[in-house]
Amino acid sequence: MSNPPTVKLCDVDSLDNESITTTEIDGRLIAYARIGDEWFAIDDTCSHANVSLADGYLEGEDKTIECPLHGSLFSLETGEALTLPAIKPVVSHTVSVTNGEVFVTITGDTK
Repeated sequence: MSNPPTVKLCDVDSLDNESITTTEIDGRLIAYARIGDEWFAIDDTCSHANVSLADGYLEGEDKTIECPLHGSLFSLETGEALTLPAIKPVVSHTVSVTNGEVFVTITGDTK
């Protein structure tokens, strides 16, 4: 079994606190966010509707993202769907910071 790919997302200083943006890695849209010194990455497409979660509302204190279409909340830490109408999680990915650079390890298939 091969190791999941680890890809550089950005430099630490390139994303403001409590901001979220997207990137595409091997055809997969990934939303990544910075909350203080913590970084998170999840699949960008809502599990309930085909919309970008990064276009939604980021709540730093709760570490959640709200889908802009129907208001489902997702945990940035686990990808868990926290409120209806979404019932399925989105995939969360492992993020690390080394020497001022942010990396994501793509974990798992889409759920």
